[in-house]
Amino acid sequence: MGREMALRFARLGAIVVCVDINAAGNEETARMIRQEKGKAHTYQCDVTDRAAVMQLKEKVSREVGDVAILVNNAGIMPARPVLEQNEKEIRLMNDVNVNANIWMIQAFLPNMMARNYGHIVAMSSMAGLMGIRNLVPYCGSKYAVRGIMESLAVELRDDPRGLTGIKLTTIFPYIVDTGLCKHPRIRFQKLMKVLDAGEAADMIVDAVRREIVEMTLPPELHYMNRFIFRLLPFQAACTWNDFFNTGVDAQD
Repeated sequence: MGREMALRFARLGAIVVCVDINAAGNEETARMIRQEKGKAHTYQCDVTDRAAVMQLKEKVSREVGDVAILVNNAGIMPARPVLEQNEKEIRLMNDVNVNANIWMIQAFLPNMMARNYGHIVAMSSMAGLMGIRNLVPYCGSKYAVRGIMESLAVELRDDPRGLTGIKLTTIFPYIVDTGLCKHPRIRFQKLMKVLDAGEAADMIVDAVRREIVEMTLPPELHYMNRFIFRLLPFQAACTWNDFFNTGVDAQD
């Protein structure tokens, strides 16, 4: 999904800074952008390492310039009952899904604040809006992303400098065919279809351009979630979810 977003931003004329721990995959993304006559720079970085992220920021500022749009897209999803997930994978997941968001914000937000201009995009999940079996730690991490973005919005709003030029967008995908979700379970596939990465990227880039604060993928799930899991009593919401029989089965 990150690659598809990068391609779409490049087609709109953006200079794309591709950041990944996987150097080969990162270079392939940049090659695809350049093949379409776009502009791309690549940097290898472990975004769970705060010091490395701060060094990344300095290099990007020096070699490319100030970042106008920051997309925090890194994420991993172990899917098993909570008692079967070990400490190492849970700590790594929180480092990737939660801490990396904060490190990147701490690195790139100051220049945005100095110019009162910028946009931060965060990838939460429908698992950041509702509890899902086999995803207890993952749901916690995606609720955290939602909390980070909501509280950052309040912090920017209350800043006496009037930082109205900095926009925030949080994305809540249902299931996108990226390989991250190994065993999705969907009863009504026409109603709650799996999106391919290109479809999802089109929606995300459109949301950024329209400065939408929150968007579920597909968008119609936003209102379904607001009604079912925020207005109905817990047992009623669970009964509704049982009827739709959607979720993620445990990985092997």
